[in-house]
Amino acid sequence: MVNIIYIYSNIKEYMATVKKTTKKKLTATDIISEYMDYVLEHGKTPPTIYKFCKDIKCTEADFYQFFGSFEGLKKHIWVALYDSTVATLHKDKDFENYPNKDKMLSFLFTMFGNLTANRSYVLFVLQEHSAPLKNMAQLKELRTKVRQFATSLIEEGNENKSYKITKNPVQLFSEGAWVQFLLLLKYWMNDNSPGFEKTDVAIEKSVKAIFDVFETTPLESIIDLGKFLVKENFAFAKA
Repeated sequence: MVNIIYIYSNIKEYMATVKKTTKKKLTATDIISEYMDYVLEHGKTPPTIYKFCKDIKCTEADFYQFFGSFEGLKKHIWVALYDSTVATLHKDKDFENYPNKDKMLSFLFTMFGNLTANRSYVLFVLQEHSAPLKNMAQLKELRTKVRQFATSLIEEGNENKSYKITKNPVQLFSEGAWVQFLLLLKYWMNDNSPGFEKTDVAIEKSVKAIFDVFETTPLESIIDLGKFLVKENFAFAKA
């Protein structure tokens, strides 16, 4: 007769051995999380991919499966923040029916909410180098995403305009949306108000201003935005 108890015991020992020797498969999200933790704990980026992988107990092959370099990883983090923002927006089943102005407001409020949740990392990587352009290089892929989002809103708005002369130039205004985002980003970085409430005000005023331009309505909101930014010592040129 087969000794079932003996077999069961051997299976338990085998499974215990498998658990010890089986390594959890890393995901891109795991590597991103480890990288952000490393940067914040050490106050600097890892010196090499080899050293980073050794510290987080993975192989370089694990890293290169998802990213070709630290620069690529940093760009992907910004895209991940964007993707998380858009995913959150579409959890609201009514989002697609929002007016375009409300879509942009929702996008910016949600995006800056994600940035605030990762503020320590964002501030570090955007102030890491003394040369602003070097810090901005990591935003290249995010720029593409933001422009695509703005483009969809502009094209949708143009569909409702009967005359070609009243349609907004997509390329120009999508780039304007990106510049708007950069200005708000700089403002948010310097915002010391509780809950970053002044950034919320800046978002509202900037969206109102840009949609007034889209709709070719009076420029009162643009003047209002300008007064607000001057009052708050908004100095993007010092970036």
